[in-house]
Amino acid sequence: MSEELRPLPAFEYVAPRSLAEAIVLMKQHGGAAQLLSGGTDLLPRMRKRKCAPSVIVDLNGIPGLSFIEMRGNDLHIGAGTRLTELHESRIVKEKAGALAAALRVMASPGIRNRATIGGNLCNGSKCADTPPALLVLDASVTLRGSDGERIVPLSEFFTQREKPVPGCGKTVIRADEIMTEVIIPCRQGSSTFLKLGRRKGSSISIASVAAFAAITNGKFEDVRVAVGAVGSAPVRSRKVEAALRGMPANEENIERASALIKEEIEPISDVRGSAAYRKEMASVLIRRVLTRIATGER
Repeated sequence: MSEELRPLPAFEYVAPRSLAEAIVLMKQHGGAAQLLSGGTDLLPRMRKRKCAPSVIVDLNGIPGLSFIEMRGNDLHIGAGTRLTELHESRIVKEKAGALAAALRVMASPGIRNRATIGGNLCNGSKCADTPPALLVLDASVTLRGSDGERIVPLSEFFTQREKPVPGCGKTVIRADEIMTEVIIPCRQGSSTFLKLGRRKGSSISIASVAAFAAITNGKFEDVRVAVGAVGSAPVRSRKVEAALRGMPANEENIERASALIKEEIEPISDVRGSAAYRKEMASVLIRRVLTRIATGER
């Protein structure tokens, strides 16, 4: 029987009406429970027998998990917000350029209509497109569990495996915790995102790059670069950032700095691309995103 026709493994389904109730359920069942938000990753994985939770906790009936709003100088996004809503949001386009650019090339309309930003982050997939964009935007996430609430910088949310495994990543989220929102501080500067897939349109990333830069008097005053799909977790390119900070925003400096990513990453090889190809293309994509920002290209 094909995977598409294979029935889901047996599980208990619960639909809490409040966040507090959902947290109690997650603590009660521990690692045997899985949260359902959009389900675009969970259900296919269950059908392929890559995971078999005994309990599914559906978050869709809980109010207050879907929103896009400015609070002071920070953009707050509910973890349950659908990617389509983010893709169509004027605020996201204006305040979070890298995220908006990632959403434009991410998945298909049908998937975006169901998938949520919280799910895309919590899955910990190395190929996810929102994490690099949110990393360069210096985003944090709010996690709520039985011990209370904590805010975790996204730079500390993903953890690297000692030996990268295709498709797998890890996060610091605990078994009884639920992500409630993403917080993006809005600062002067521009950001964007590019990905490389095996075809145009909806495609899983072979490599992806996001960058943020503030340029003053023709020089990089601040710069942040993140690379995805080249390891078990997205990574900030500290060497590229250091090489550009305070330097003129010209083609020569951008090309020289972009090559430094090859010293920072150890990609895996899989069906989509070899390690050597990923390393080379990460450098190319960094050069392109930084050039777009430096020249004001959209």
